[in-house]
Amino acid sequence: MIPSMVFGRTGHESTRTIFGAASLSTRSQDEADRTLELLLRYGVNHVDVAASYGDAELRIGPWMKEHRNTFFLATKTGQRQYGPARDEIHRSLERLRVDHVDLLQLHNLVDPGEWEVAMGPGGALEAVVEARAQGLVQFIGVTGHGATVAAMHKRSLERFDFDSILLPYNHTVLRIPHYREDFDAVVALCQKRNVAVQTIKGVLRRPWPEGAQPTRTTWYEPLEEQAAIDAAVAWVFQRPGIFLNTVGDIDVLPRVLDAAERYRPGQPLSEEQMESVAVEHDMHSLFV
Repeated sequence: MIPSMVFGRTGHESTRTIFGAASLSTRSQDEADRTLELLLRYGVNHVDVAASYGDAELRIGPWMKEHRNTFFLATKTGQRQYGPARDEIHRSLERLRVDHVDLLQLHNLVDPGEWEVAMGPGGALEAVVEARAQGLVQFIGVTGHGATVAAMHKRSLERFDFDSILLPYNHTVLRIPHYREDFDAVVALCQKRNVAVQTIKGVLRRPWPEGAQPTRTTWYEPLEEQAAIDAAVAWVFQRPGIFLNTVGDIDVLPRVLDAAERYRPGQPLSEEQMESVAVEHDMHSLFV
């Protein structure tokens, strides 16, 4: 079984692998339904999607008639102002075919100017708080990418009592000294407040080489070899209290779930061991 733990203050016992539904953005309903079967087989019980993930919400919608109680369901709005955010939340509920979501997240809130708009008067946060008061949303989170996201999440938590955060975590991004420091600081704050910490890019290999034709639906090149994926998943899981959002490609997904199911604590990877894996597989950070 894939290990699970309580998702912060929500009280929900979530599998430590959260299904990253960006992988469904350009897929057919038949492909999506086969992915659902895979999730059920591995017991994954938490789905993370977003309004901006192409057709992903539409692909998940048909699942909800039979499986709404199976999944903790999260989506995101990338809008920054109240009106557009309110409209996007309602559109997501329609596309997902549900009357509420468990978690609504402000999507990729990193740019300082966008942050001021979204978090200020007439901003997107007001729409999400209103949706929570209306019973359309139970919990509120914030997500982001890039080398400054950990510091920005700390700033967000100082402004509003979010229930979850989402940000990159892998061996290569920790090579950036300030990111490691900022990540440790925001995770410590989250643990103090019982805020759930979701991580992305866990099985990142590197940016697509210049001129290369991507062979996966991810905007980065993922790890492919099972042994390397095993190490990358173990690297995330051995840090207490954090979740791993799965890879954005449904064809690589089975290898990630297999690694998660076979993970056993007690033999942690050292920095030196993980660095050896990174060198062998030419792993590089997306950020500088």
